[in-house]
Amino acid sequence: MPDVLLPTAHIEIRSDIACPWCYIGKRRFAEALASFDERDRIEVTWRSYQLSPDTPVGRRVPEIEALVAMKGVPAEQVRQMFAQVSETAGGVGLDIDFDKVVAANTFDAHRLAHLAGDKRDEVLEALFRAHFVDGEVIDDPDVLVKVAAEVGLDPQWTRAALDGDDPAGEAAGDAVAADLLEARNLGVQGVPFFVANRAVAVSGAQPADVFRAFLRRAVDDVTVTL
Repeated sequence: MPDVLLPTAHIEIRSDIACPWCYIGKRRFAEALASFDERDRIEVTWRSYQLSPDTPVGRRVPEIEALVAMKGVPAEQVRQMFAQVSETAGGVGLDIDFDKVVAANTFDAHRLAHLAGDKRDEVLEALFRAHFVDGEVIDDPDVLVKVAAEVGLDPQWTRAALDGDDPAGEAAGDAVAADLLEARNLGVQGVPFFVANRAVAVSGAQPADVFRAFLRRAVDDVTVTL
């Protein structure tokens, strides 16, 4: 009897590179996926989201200062909050240093992720690391080109695309805009946000066990009775 090709479960992940919980959630989801016994039946699509779309490009304000201004809360309260996030991040092997993080507009970083094709996961990982660990300014084109080169993308082509000298750059921008519009239409108000088969959702940087149960549900829901 020939092998039966089982259907694939589709997971869409909406996240923003400027979101530390998205970085933590990415790591926890990766852990769950790596240990999931039917991971070959999972297809993951990353979707763009912007928590602060109005952040000026090139402003280069420290993240702590930017959040104080945005939330209207004391700097010490922000530092305490960041310390808790850093402690949680350390639990999954991430060394987030908020004293180095610079607030940035993430639209072009999301464009780069769309330009990356099958290297999108690698690019996102590199962007998160650049922003939260290395203190890079991720709305600086030079930083984006460097990140692209780190994962094996052609730096000259990447710069041309980001500068608008290659049609791929415009297409990537349209893809980001479409992701953002769809998120608004779906009523997504926070990230990370995980959706399986456009039917079941999980919000937040959940523990790996929760993500494994989510993946199990995703696969079970698309499994046909043979």
